[in-house]
Amino acid sequence: MPTLTTVLEKAAAECISEDALQHFKTYKYSSVDKSPVSYYVLRHYWNACVEFLPLWLAPNMVTLLGFFFVLGNVALLELLDPALEGPKYGWVCYSYAFGVWAYSTMDNIDGKQARRTGTSSGLGELFDHGIDSLNCTLASLLEVSAMALGPTPLGALTALIPCLPMFFSTWETYHTHTLYLGYFNGPTEGLMIASTIMILSGVYGPHIWHEPMADYIGLESILGSLSFKDIWAPLLLTSFAIAHLPSCVYNVWEARKAKGLPLAPVFLEWIPMVVFTASIIAWLGSPYSNLLNDNHLCLLCLTLSFVFGRMTTKTILAHLTHQPFPYWTGLLAPLIGGAVLVNLPRFGLPAMSATVEHLYLWAYFILSVVVYFRWAFLVIDAICSYLGINCLTIPEEKWKALQRQQAGNDAIGQATSQNIMNGKASKHD
Repeated sequence: MPTLTTVLEKAAAECISEDALQHFKTYKYSSVDKSPVSYYVLRHYWNACVEFLPLWLAPNMVTLLGFFFVLGNVALLELLDPALEGPKYGWVCYSYAFGVWAYSTMDNIDGKQARRTGTSSGLGELFDHGIDSLNCTLASLLEVSAMALGPTPLGALTALIPCLPMFFSTWETYHTHTLYLGYFNGPTEGLMIASTIMILSGVYGPHIWHEPMADYIGLESILGSLSFKDIWAPLLLTSFAIAHLPSCVYNVWEARKAKGLPLAPVFLEWIPMVVFTASIIAWLGSPYSNLLNDNHLCLLCLTLSFVFGRMTTKTILAHLTHQPFPYWTGLLAPLIGGAVLVNLPRFGLPAMSATVEHLYLWAYFILSVVVYFRWAFLVIDAICSYLGINCLTIPEEKWKALQRQQAGNDAIGQATSQNIMNGKASKHD
């Protein structure tokens, strides 16, 4: 059993001081979900689903199981549609849809399982939102395949744009200490739309999104040959710019105003996302880059899932421990490096060959995996040791006590129902 000194030494190595760790003991989750779909429809579904989970299943394991549904489908994509030109078999698209929906379900009931088992903690929020960060590019990669967008700029945009709302929601939570989900939000309506697109691709074929919309809904005089694919990029960008970003800025402004703090300095905290986005655009947008032409979008998305995951999870950790905002992660350096190297010919220097670029990306992927998991392990281990909890399991004595309590409550409920029935029968007689 590690001593407290050992725990604190590990934590300090990962920028978690004793003063920071102590906030986990006073943790209280806060969220606001304004989605009518969540409130009137899905919450009843989620409440029913959580009752099927055994009491010995830890909430973080529920989160991880949901993520495995997406990872399994990414492996299926690599096997049956590596070119991202649309699966040949409809059942593959149905599998994508089921995987995304299963992930969404698990993501929404892990917190309920935590309250049900009395295992809520700040680690749960860190783990949950950390997995969400990893999933941003991967679930969207399934959408690229289902819509047959291919390794193209539009395919890259579709796969990577979810990182934007995730970053700004994390930034918003850092300042407000509350997770805000709007009337129309990505975790609910966004994943529902993605699942629906995948189902329709399974029914009608992935190339339905490339055909004129007028063929299906009429209005040919207005729509002409316009396809859903043609409006997809403006739709994604407009949704983020109008439906998401303004509310994040407003909520941060309200939180800062309540503390008597100015708003302007917090915009400097957008630097890591600006660097992340600009580097991707400079790399993929370069005429000297071969990543998209040689179909390496999947590898790029896998790499960036860890880079982005490290970036946002550090922010989540800073929110939970009330630490300064993390402006930088070292994993951004190779991304900047890749963007610079592919654009060397602009400065009169030799171009990086396609083979070297591919090897560079593989090296970046391996580095990002090692750095991310080392950091995640040390942080989770330090938090678990400090709080005296397990990350992926519930102690046997705890869940067995919960089972006995539940059995007792069920017996009382049955006895009460029987007494009510007997009372009704007596009145009838």
